[in-house]
Amino acid sequence: MRTVCFWTAIAAALLLAGPTVAQAPASAGLRSDIDFAKSKVYPALVNISVVAEQYFGGRAQRAPGAGSGAIVSAAGHVITNFHVAGNTTRIVCTLPTGERIDADVVAHDPLTDLSVLKLRLDERENPGDPLQFATLGNSDALQVGDYVLAMGNPLTLSSSLTLGVVSNTKRVFTDFTGTEIGDMDLGDGERTGVFTRWLQHDALILPGNSGGPLVNLRGEIVGINELGGSGVGFAIPSNLTAKVLNHVLTFGEVRRGWLGLSVLPVSKLGETRGALVSSVVKDSPAAAAGLQPGDVLMEVAGKPLNVVFFEEVPLFYQMVAEMVPGSKVDLQFHRGGSEHDCTVQVARMEKFLGEQVQLQELGLTIRDITAPMALIRQFRTADGVLVTGIRPGHAFEEARPRVQRGDIVVSFGDMPTPDLATFKKAYAKLQKDEASEASLHFWRGEQSIITTVDIAEDEDKPSGGELAKAWLGAQTQVMTPGVAKAIGKEGTRGFRVTEVYPWTEAERGGLKIGDIIVEVDDEELDAYRQQDAQDLRIAIEDFSIGEEVGFVVVRDGKRVELTIKTEATPSPSLTAEKTTEKVFEFAVRELTFMDRVKSKLGKDQKGLLVTSVTSGGWGFVAGLRVRDVLMTVEGTAIGSIEDFTKAMKEVQEREPKVVRLFVKRGHRTHFVFIEPVWEKAE
Repeated sequence: MRTVCFWTAIAAALLLAGPTVAQAPASAGLRSDIDFAKSKVYPALVNISVVAEQYFGGRAQRAPGAGSGAIVSAAGHVITNFHVAGNTTRIVCTLPTGERIDADVVAHDPLTDLSVLKLRLDERENPGDPLQFATLGNSDALQVGDYVLAMGNPLTLSSSLTLGVVSNTKRVFTDFTGTEIGDMDLGDGERTGVFTRWLQHDALILPGNSGGPLVNLRGEIVGINELGGSGVGFAIPSNLTAKVLNHVLTFGEVRRGWLGLSVLPVSKLGETRGALVSSVVKDSPAAAAGLQPGDVLMEVAGKPLNVVFFEEVPLFYQMVAEMVPGSKVDLQFHRGGSEHDCTVQVARMEKFLGEQVQLQELGLTIRDITAPMALIRQFRTADGVLVTGIRPGHAFEEARPRVQRGDIVVSFGDMPTPDLATFKKAYAKLQKDEASEASLHFWRGEQSIITTVDIAEDEDKPSGGELAKAWLGAQTQVMTPGVAKAIGKEGTRGFRVTEVYPWTEAERGGLKIGDIIVEVDDEELDAYRQQDAQDLRIAIEDFSIGEEVGFVVVRDGKRVELTIKTEATPSPSLTAEKTTEKVFEFAVRELTFMDRVKSKLGKDQKGLLVTSVTSGGWGFVAGLRVRDVLMTVEGTAIGSIEDFTKAMKEVQEREPKVVRLFVKRGHRTHFVFIEPVWEKAE
């Protein structure tokens, strides 16, 4: 995460901090108040489990996550943090009763770090059962010293409650020099905190409490906890939360006005009224109205401004956000000792980050570019798609010149690509035309670059291999002088048997661990140095496969003659048939002889060996592991690559909510439940 301010540094410190000192037992009256407040909110508390999705290295990567939330409507709306529910593919809410209910995102609002979810009540076992919900209180009524309760799931310890007091009702953070208000980067430049005056309190909250309610003793939610530890916590005020919730329930999104200016307090100017304009965005409403950095805004729509300290800055931005886009607002400002008036037409605030997608066949992740993103990152153009990741070994990485993360693609093939939709259309057209390659035009900073991309789908090529040679199914060590002395066989040369593989001709021929092979086909073995280690293998390879060979071994001090038939060298794993499951992102191959030996599998064990599980893929999230032996898919026995391919095709056509795999893992069997979000699966 990029450090943007003091707020980011303190956030990291708090999240890593330890618990607070234990408090004294509550009095009887306080105990009664706590019980009352708990009865109002605790039943509406939810433990939120998510599958988070991040884009890295040209692909989507997933991992489990957790947080807290509260039900705030009879219809099942849940309030939580954006950093809990944002960038997720699945959300499950668990009530204190243990009931688990899937939830959908209604809207995200990164600028306040809030998300509104909706429980899928129709999927409950008894959809008509009443659902207890909590109410939002008036955070402006809080005073320093008021008792508050923090509810949530710290460290995923579900349904926990702690007590504390409010220590500040309008906390803001500035940079280390105290000259600029701070905000926090939630990732990829997504900011939060610009509208927020945090509620500071000392009720213990830890990672996992994020999104949980801060509750007064009247049983009202007065804040949404953001982070904490080391004796201090911070919550988003309920009044700000209520504004977000009302917008979401009315419009399905948060709508805000935007003027395109930043302000600072006027205290450094020695003034007690107004707001100092510190920057004006080019081509913004403020710029069109003639405002300049250095102007002091005195009134907005006839309302005097008093941004004297940094605590008043968020209130100014809240006021602007509440303006109706498209409306006209009169401003009064001072410039150079003179008073001026102007009228500004309010624009709508755009979201910072555009949609991001993965194009698996191309090994590419790309993102829509918004106007704010282009402005802040100083892109040459917003008419294109931003490359956010390239997967090694895929088409865009192998282009010459190669495409890199941060490039802005403006055309693909013969089609301009000003956004994601047109990029996808361009790729679909190239596929329809069965094109093997396509030109690509992109900007890299101020460079205009054209390259050619090979988009032909790679075909799986069979692995080559050597012809099979004669083989003895045993492992041996050279009878060096040191080994010979250790076992009391000084002067003996040859090979000591250290392992006899099961189901082999060597085992059937009577070869045993500890035997010393001293002759092969009447030829003495003169092996006593480490460099002689390959002599036995070379001697065996001189015979034909299936030929009966005489061996003389020393066993218990006696010479024993054995006749052992040679057999073909077992096929190596490199030549085993294999395939990759692209949707769930894991690979399997046929079991080899050595797999069965090393993993102590039975000779007739059916299944395929899992050889790779891509970090962040659906198989990884479900807990599938390398070296698992996949035996069934949805109850269908898997004995070959063909069986596996057929079974996975049927699964993807049916799109079940849960895909059940049965595997052998070490000495035991195990079920793996993959829960893909099919609309996200490619």
